[in-house]
Amino acid sequence: MNTAPTEGKRPALIAIHLAALGVVFGDIGTSPLYTIRECFHDAVGLAPTPENVVGVLSLVFWAITLVVMVKYVTFVLRADNKGEGGVLALAAIALKHSSGGKFGPALIFAGMLGAALFYSDGILTPAISVLGATEGLLYISPAFDGWSMPLSIVLLLILFLAQKRGTAGIGALFGPVIVVWFAVLAALGIYGITMHPGVLAALNPLPGIELLLSGHARTLVLLGAVVLAVTGAEALYADMGHFGRDTIRRVWTFFVWPALILNYFGQGALLLEDAAAVANPFYLLAPELLRIPLVILATMAAIIASQAVISGAFSVTSQAVELGWLPRIRILHTSARHYGQIYVPQVNIALMVAVVLTVFGFKTSSNLASAYGVAVTGQMILSTLLAFYFFRVIKRWHLLPLLLAGLFFLVIDIGFFTSNMVKIVQGGWMPVSVGIVLVLVMDTWRRGRKLLAERFLDGALPLETLLKQAEGQKIHRVKGVAVFMTSNLNVVPTALLHNLKHNQVLHKRVVLLRVNTLEDTPRVPLDEQLHIETLTSGFARIEIRHGFMQSIDVPEVLERCRTFGLEFPPMETSYFVSRQALVHEHSSKMSAWRSRLFIVMMDYALGPTEYFRLPPNRVVELGTKTDV
Repeated sequence: MNTAPTEGKRPALIAIHLAALGVVFGDIGTSPLYTIRECFHDAVGLAPTPENVVGVLSLVFWAITLVVMVKYVTFVLRADNKGEGGVLALAAIALKHSSGGKFGPALIFAGMLGAALFYSDGILTPAISVLGATEGLLYISPAFDGWSMPLSIVLLLILFLAQKRGTAGIGALFGPVIVVWFAVLAALGIYGITMHPGVLAALNPLPGIELLLSGHARTLVLLGAVVLAVTGAEALYADMGHFGRDTIRRVWTFFVWPALILNYFGQGALLLEDAAAVANPFYLLAPELLRIPLVILATMAAIIASQAVISGAFSVTSQAVELGWLPRIRILHTSARHYGQIYVPQVNIALMVAVVLTVFGFKTSSNLASAYGVAVTGQMILSTLLAFYFFRVIKRWHLLPLLLAGLFFLVIDIGFFTSNMVKIVQGGWMPVSVGIVLVLVMDTWRRGRKLLAERFLDGALPLETLLKQAEGQKIHRVKGVAVFMTSNLNVVPTALLHNLKHNQVLHKRVVLLRVNTLEDTPRVPLDEQLHIETLTSGFARIEIRHGFMQSIDVPEVLERCRTFGLEFPPMETSYFVSRQALVHEHSSKMSAWRSRLFIVMMDYALGPTEYFRLPPNRVVELGTKTDV
C-alpha cells in the first residue's frame, strides 16, 4: 500500500492546526488571566464562599459551552460566504440575497456596526491582555508593584512599531507558544482540581442558575464578568476563511476547550481551599517557583492575542475599503508568499495611540474589564441575527426550530449585552463611543460616494454618442493606448471629455476601465476577473471584477489581456484619472457637517494612482470641481 500521500499531508495538517492555535484562539486563551478574579471583584460584591465559587464556575462553564461550542462551533460556522466568515462577510452575502429590498439598509448597518465594534475590540484586547499578564509580576515580588502599566505600554509600543516588518517571520512562533500556553493552562487546572475534586460539581448547571436566582443585588454585574470567558469567540468565526471550519472545530473541541475548562476549574478549586487567593487565582494557582516563567509565558500569549486582533483590524479595514465604506488608504503587503498578511500604516498608528491611551487611562486590567465586553457582546448579537437571516432566507431551514434556536441564543446574547451596558459609566462608554463615531464615518463615506455617482450620471454623455461622433468626425488620433478609469462603462468618463476639450485628440486605442468590487463575494477566481468588450473606432470596455477581500494591481491584470488579443505596452500606455475637488452646497442631500466630513475624507483618501498601483510616470490627472 502506498502511504506517501497521507504522510505528505500530515506535516501540512499539523502546520495549519498550529497556525490556527496562534491566530484564532489567542484572544479567548488569555481570558483565564482575569475572568474568575473579576467575578469576585468588589464591584460584583460576591464573596468567595464554596456555594458562590461553584455557582460562578457553573456559569463560566455553561457560557463557554453554549456560546462558543454550541452557537459558534456547531451552528454559526455553517454560515459562510464562499468559505469566509465574520460579520462583514455574512452581511455581504445577506445583502446580495436581499436584492436591495426592505432589509438592505438594516444589513448594511449591521455590517458597519460589526466592523466598528471590531475596532473597539481591537483597542481593548491588547490593553487588557497585556495588562492582565504583566500584573503577575506583583506575585513574584512586591518590589514589582507599579511596574505593570509602564511595562505594558513599552511592550505594546514595541508590538505596534514592529508591524511594518510584517508577521511572516515571528508568525511561525505563534502556534508553538500557544500550544505550550494551553498545555500549561490544562496542567495548572489538573493540579488545582486534584486539591479539591468537589469543584467538578460546577459541571451541573443548577448551581449557576441558583446563583442567578439567589437575589444577589448585582446579578447583571456578575454576568458582565462571566462574559469575559467568551471574549474571542467571534475570532473563531472571522478566521474561518483562513483555516476552514473543520480545522477550527477540531482544535477547539479537542484542545482549547478542555484546557480552558480545566484551568477555570483549577482556579475554582484553589478558591475552595483558600478564599484569600481571590486576589489573583490564576497566578496564585501556580507553585511559587513557576511564577516567573508563567509571567513570561502569559505575556507572550497576550502579545500573540494582541497581534491577532491587530492583524484582524488590518483585514477589516481592507474589506471596508473594498466595500466602499471607508476611503481608500495605503495598504501594504508584508509577505509575497502568504496572502492576507497586510499592514495599514494609518490604522496601526491610530490603534497604537488608542491602546496606549487606554492603558494609561485605565491603569489595571480590572478597570478595563468594565469597558471590555460591550463590543464583544454587540458582535455576538449581530452574528445571531445575521446567522438567522442566512439559515432562513438563503439556506431555507425550517422556521420553527430555527426560530426557537435563534431566540434561545438571542436571549443569552442580550443578557450578556445588557450586563455590560450597566458598566457604561465605569468604562463601557469607550467602546460605545468608538462604535458610534466609526458607524457615522462609514455611513457618511458610503452616502457621499453614492451622491457623487448620482451627480456624475445626471450630466454624463452616453458612450454611444461619442462613438458615433468618433466615426463621423475627423478627430485627430495619436499613437498609443489611453486607459480611462471610470465607475460606469456606459457613459463617457469626465477625464475623457476634458482630454477631448483641451487637447482635441484621441489615442489610437481608447479603453474604458472599471474596477468592480463585488460586495457579496470575498474572492473572485482568476479566470472570472476579466470581462472585455471590443467596440468600434478603436474603443474597448474592460471590467476587472474582484472580491472585497482582494486587492488589485491594474497593470498586472491588464497584462492578462494578451490572451484576448489586447496588449498594453508599458511605454505606450497612459492612464487618465479624474481628481475631484469638492465644495459644500447648501442644497446638498446631506447635512452640512456630514458634507464637510465627507470632503475631509475625500481629501484624505488615497488617489487611484497609488491605490490601483498605476505607474506614476504614465498617469495623467485631470481635475474637476463638484458640489456635494
